[in-house]
Amino acid sequence: MSKIISIGTANPPYRHEQREILKFMQNVFALNDSDARKIGFLYRQSGIETRYSVIADYSRNINDWKFYPKTENLEPFPSLEQRMTWFAKYAAPLSVDAIRRCINKKIRSEEITHLITVSCTGMSAPGLDLQIIELMQLQKNIFRTSINFMGCYAAIHALKLANSIAISEPEARILIVCTELCTLHFQYEPSMDNISSSLLFSDGSAAVLVVNDGDPAKGLRLESFHAEIQSKGKKDMAWELSSTGFLMTLSNYIPELIQEDFKAFTMNALSKASLAPSSISHWCIHPGGKRILDVVGNSLGVSDKLGLCYDVLRLFGNMSSATILFVLEKILSEIEHSKRNRVFAAGFGPGLTLESFIAEAC
Repeated sequence: MSKIISIGTANPPYRHEQREILKFMQNVFALNDSDARKIGFLYRQSGIETRYSVIADYSRNINDWKFYPKTENLEPFPSLEQRMTWFAKYAAPLSVDAIRRCINKKIRSEEITHLITVSCTGMSAPGLDLQIIELMQLQKNIFRTSINFMGCYAAIHALKLANSIAISEPEARILIVCTELCTLHFQYEPSMDNISSSLLFSDGSAAVLVVNDGDPAKGLRLESFHAEIQSKGKKDMAWELSSTGFLMTLSNYIPELIQEDFKAFTMNALSKASLAPSSISHWCIHPGGKRILDVVGNSLGVSDKLGLCYDVLRLFGNMSSATILFVLEKILSEIEHSKRNRVFAAGFGPGLTLESFIAEAC
């Protein structure tokens, strides 16, 4: 087995109030009064108060914009190349901030043996992994791999890989870093997909240190993983490339699809680990949106145990793969290691893919 012994998180410097982002979106989408009121209602019901971005423009006057052109119609609209240039500039320093908070007083950077980078919002070669190695002065012979374009559940997929490495190499010190700059990919066509994306997504980074269970440090022992694909939802959540950035398909039916399948998925995951729902003390559900948390809480009867999930959504929005680790960081800081506390964590993304793990405080 393996265990998580530390998590560190970081956000860009620009903290935007949701109401300020709403003003930006209402102006850019050029909505009539009726549609502007509708989008205003959606923003107020989002459960989000603040979000972070590497872009300052979302709550600044047009004369102070740096990323978008200072024109009413945003033309010439930022190209994919411009967005990837910004990703290359800002993703690595943000990742290093999260990594340093993660490994502080745990290990020295030169002790890291494996690096797993995760992102669905920026890609290049050489890419984020090599940038981190250079900035952190990690070993030149470090094992490195990248998990790209898997969406909001990718952190769990990375933990599954880290677990396999830790079991096969007991001396390994595995660092996972999930860095997402979702706000680089804003699209100005007022479709429901674009409106939904502009309502939810934000930027952030989270780093996780995973070691073999034989390590004496306290943490969360990774006990079991489970994944399922619900193909009937594959057209309702998607993430595709375009010449003007990455395009998100985010159907209004996603909460209903999750509500329909999530309880059975959870019971399958618990059965695989020979556990009952009553054995779970902490529920770490990816806060993909308020409606998603509502339907998961109702379907499992654990609404009163999702407070930390709602808190992360309220303060940070949806940071794709990094988001669930923000929740897990809060759980790790408050969990009692002297008791047999267990965490059930789950995320979902394009596919429709559901991934989960169960961890025990140790």
